[in-house]
Order: sequence, then C-alpha cells, then structure tokens
Amino acid sequence: MQQTLAPGGWLLLHGFTPDQLNHGTGGPPCAELLYTPELLREAFAGLEILRLETYELELQEGDGHAGYSALIDLVARKPL
Repeated sequence: MQQTLAPGGWLLLHGFTPDQLNHGTGGPPCAELLYTPELLREAFAGLEILRLETYELELQEGDGHAGYSALIDLVARKPL
C-alpha cells in the first residue's frame, strides 16, 4: 500500500484488533489477519502517522459484523 501512494498521498485504514477474537462478532477468524498499533507503526514507518487509535464500538453492519467490536484506525500521509 505504501509504495502505491504518490508523494503527499493519504492512507486510511480501518480494521480489527486481536481483541476482536474475544467478541465473536465478525471479522477475520485468526490473530494473524488482525492489526495492532505496533504492527501498523512498523509496516508504515516511512509514512507520517497522523492518527493511530484503537477503540471498541457496537457495529451493526449486517449478519457478518454485528455487536461489540475491537477496532483500529490509521491515518497516515506519504512525505512530499
């Protein structure tokens, strides 16, 4: 993802953290497919990270994603 960004380009990522496995309310079924702040900081070290936040929220996105969920958001920008 990082390589495809133009200089000054933005990366917006919204996903689940490993805590999601405790909720059973959707998302990937194994920890290897989930995001942690440390993983994202390392993966996108070449970008300016403007926001990196984990939080829990009630989702109602259909049968596959309904209920209390462990989420993570990343907003980053590629330097000019």
